[in-house]
Amino acid sequence: MLNPVPLYYPSNVNYRISPSELTFLYQSCKRCFVYRVKHGLAQPSIPLPPVFNTIAYLQKEYYAGKRTDLISPRLPPGSIDFGERRVQSRRIELPGCASTCYIVGRFDIVARLDDSSYAVLDFKTGDPNEEKASMYSRQLHAYAYALEHPEEGALELRPVSNLGLVYFTPDHCERTGPERQIIGGQLQWVPITLDAEEFLQFLAAVARLLDGPLPKPDPQCEWCAYYAQRKSLERSAAEK
Repeated sequence: MLNPVPLYYPSNVNYRISPSELTFLYQSCKRCFVYRVKHGLAQPSIPLPPVFNTIAYLQKEYYAGKRTDLISPRLPPGSIDFGERRVQSRRIELPGCASTCYIVGRFDIVARLDDSSYAVLDFKTGDPNEEKASMYSRQLHAYAYALEHPEEGALELRPVSNLGLVYFTPDHCERTGPERQIIGGQLQWVPITLDAEEFLQFLAAVARLLDGPLPKPDPQCEWCAYYAQRKSLERSAAEK
């Protein structure tokens, strides 16, 4: 039988949440989000094409130890001192919620700014827009919260004063020699407004969603449609 998950759950749970789960999965389907966080039932997924991971890796390697103005003159002055490190927050108690949560993930890079604060940056490839910035804001806020409120023994960097996305948008190709070429494009700094209070309110809404009844299938979600079809076939087979 296919995942006989109860419609209601006990409260007083300490949910483990990754920053990436607060982006595409939460945005696309609340039901699948609950399945993933509450029960560890992940959607079958197509891996991100390796080229995007390679582009992000090369950028992190290139900018490591360099000044922030090399990325953008609009960034506060500082240096890129931390690359791809694991973070984990302490237990987060949320107003109006019986349950708690904690954050576990890995950031791309963090800059140590000249004013002794920190900036959390994330590399993206593609075209930036407001909808993407709003979605990725949750991810960056999660990293910032974990850095400022770490679990014992976890990485602590505080205060975090700046968040933002570093977008690479390819727009041309250049031949550089026999069997060699370079893909070039625009590098754009997209700042994210830091609002810790709003982020905690968002986390409280996430906890209430996880504590409450299982959301109804999303008619736009392909996996919800797939599971519904599987259940229908299983019922038909059982009746025969």
